[in-house]
Amino acid sequence: MMGPDPGSQDLLKSIKASQRNEPDSGILVAVNHGFGRPDIIPLWTGEGHLPTPKFICDAAARSLQDGETFYTWQRGIPELRDALARYHERQFGGPFSAENFFITSSGMQAMQTIFQLLAGEGDEIIVPTPAWPNYPGPMRMMGILPVYVPIRFENRKWHIDLDQLFDSVTDKTKAICLNSPSNPIGWVASVEDLTAVRDFARQRGLWIIADEVYSRFYYPESGGPGRSPSFLDICDHEERVIYANTFSKNWAMTGWRVGWVQAPVALGAAIERIIQYNTSGTPAFLQRACITALEDGEDFVADQVTRARSNRDMVCNTLRQFPEVQFEVPGGAFYQFFALEGMQDSTSTVLRLIDEARIGLAPGGTFGEGGEGFLRMCYLRDPDILSTALERLGNWLGSAKPD
Repeated sequence: MMGPDPGSQDLLKSIKASQRNEPDSGILVAVNHGFGRPDIIPLWTGEGHLPTPKFICDAAARSLQDGETFYTWQRGIPELRDALARYHERQFGGPFSAENFFITSSGMQAMQTIFQLLAGEGDEIIVPTPAWPNYPGPMRMMGILPVYVPIRFENRKWHIDLDQLFDSVTDKTKAICLNSPSNPIGWVASVEDLTAVRDFARQRGLWIIADEVYSRFYYPESGGPGRSPSFLDICDHEERVIYANTFSKNWAMTGWRVGWVQAPVALGAAIERIIQYNTSGTPAFLQRACITALEDGEDFVADQVTRARSNRDMVCNTLRQFPEVQFEVPGGAFYQFFALEGMQDSTSTVLRLIDEARIGLAPGGTFGEGGEGFLRMCYLRDPDILSTALERLGNWLGSAKPD
């Protein structure tokens, strides 16, 4: 067997250390191990099983047929930004301005845009964990230091210690990045939590990065709005809060790669420059489809949330049968993050589950501090297939020991 190519090693040494040394996401490790295998039930990534609805696809096709294949507005076409303002008025009440919205090529690019806007080499951003690995990874690659504050799992509940979060702020801190409902743990910040973070950020002159991508996937025990508590409920549109969102989850558009940033109007020119130099805008025909999703997709969103809640209950009812499994019933998003007694290496366990049980999960260790010892399951799937996956998991738990 041939050893490493010295030339390849020289090439790697010549690129930036922050890019060379960034570890692969554990989700990608799992996907690469199992993708394409026959009879694998993939529950590793954050998407549902339904394709994008036809009425949304038809809008994109009409736009293509109409010749909308040229460069377009860097901030997004005016019609989509207007539609986003109307959507937010329906969700939150009160007036919203199209001037606060900027279209990006995915929710991930929305996050990248915010990081580029707010911080640079040597700056710090507070990240409660377990957290989506696509926060700290890009930060490190930009020279930004993610400062982790654990959301602790105690007595089968997730608890955030806001005093510890606030004590983690230094003179280098630029922002607090808060994801609610949370990927991966399904934790939902209360209005009281959000208000405390807002008041602290105001006092210290910090930015808040609000990832509210899963706000519609919210499961209150009693009545209430069909969305989770939001900084938009308690903050002025022109203060130091920037929101990242995407069309991927609500409208089953993960492959379309369209998202948005909501930010103070004063930041418009700076955000537009970042979009220009990164992608030069999002294709107009994709944006036409997004308008249709916002205006005509409410029934589809409601159906998605109903399916997710029913599937969540199925998962919890199954996992309760195994004393070695610990979890909290998630209040939002569409993930179950559960601990296995005795598991030391979640990545190794995930690879075994792919090989031995033919189900694909994500390793908890990839979600940062507090994540090791857990596995993440995306349950927004066909309920019959999800039931089969749970049966396989149960059989494996009954016969195998996690690593």
